[in-house]
Amino acid sequence: MTDITLLIVDDHPVVRDGLRGMFAAEGSGFRVLGDAPDGVRGVELALELDPDVVLMDLRMPGGGGVDAIAELTRRGARSRVLVLTTYDTDTDTLPAIEAGATGYLLKDAPREELFAAVRAAASGRTVLSPTVASRLVTAVRAPVSDSALSAREGEILALVAKGTANRAIAAELFISEATVKTHLTHIYAKLGVKDRAAAVATGYDRGILGGA
Repeated sequence: MTDITLLIVDDHPVVRDGLRGMFAAEGSGFRVLGDAPDGVRGVELALELDPDVVLMDLRMPGGGGVDAIAELTRRGARSRVLVLTTYDTDTDTLPAIEAGATGYLLKDAPREELFAAVRAAASGRTVLSPTVASRLVTAVRAPVSDSALSAREGEILALVAKGTANRAIAAELFISEATVKTHLTHIYAKLGVKDRAAAVATGYDRGILGGA
């Protein structure tokens, strides 16, 4: 049986080394082709090495996981992306799945669960940790309004209300500045406004932004 090839993308060297060691210790069945410290380098290596599965962290300085997943999807990469992170909030899980991730697993998952998830992802099956699956079901069942801001949009609007510039927002949320601008465009459209000041004023008026 051919080994499942892997690329590890995580900004912590100890995590990358630990995962390499874990898959090596498992013996036959897995082969790590390389690793990257951020999403930008992760995309480059994924396109170059063509692994079966990319283990992708989300919040990484220098290039976040969601942007990397979206770019791999846009480029038509064969690799399946399995998110492996410590974060399970709606602002992390939903964008990652929407960007094209095959699965979403938390770093506290047992070793055997991780191996099983990688095998499933390699075969194209969706893998979700129980807490993430529950969040997705809740999100799908929730009433949808075209004018309602997503969790990420609400997060960005709150930072705008604090006077945070686009570049600083991008750095804080580990997304690209272009992604921030895209979210702002959607926020303006949903709120029926044309600039940041009006968006903040409308946010407070509608109760999207809390009072003092």
